[in-house]
Amino acid sequence: MSDLCLTLLCPPALEERVLDTLLMIPEIVLFTSSRAAVHGVHPERLSASEQVLGLAVITRIEALLYEADRSRLLARMKDSFAGTGLRYWLTPVTETGEFA
Repeated sequence: MSDLCLTLLCPPALEERVLDTLLMIPEIVLFTSSRAAVHGVHPERLSASEQVLGLAVITRIEALLYEADRSRLLARMKDSFAGTGLRYWLTPVTETGEFA
């Protein structure tokens, strides 16, 4: 069972790099990615069309990991993506499984 879900808000310019990085990290049990609209981004980080719409289009990534791997994974991500605008949060996972 995975203990945590790492959610990443990934700017389009970083998408491929972030996904490639996650594929190479053995501590990641499983991850998904999808397009999302983000609201509340500082206007300086938005393109002109995003400013008109009032939202930023990003890739939302959700990755499952174990609590024991948390510090190592966050340190690796910080080393790789410091200053890029990649945002994250962690949430507990109470149950995972597969319907067989």
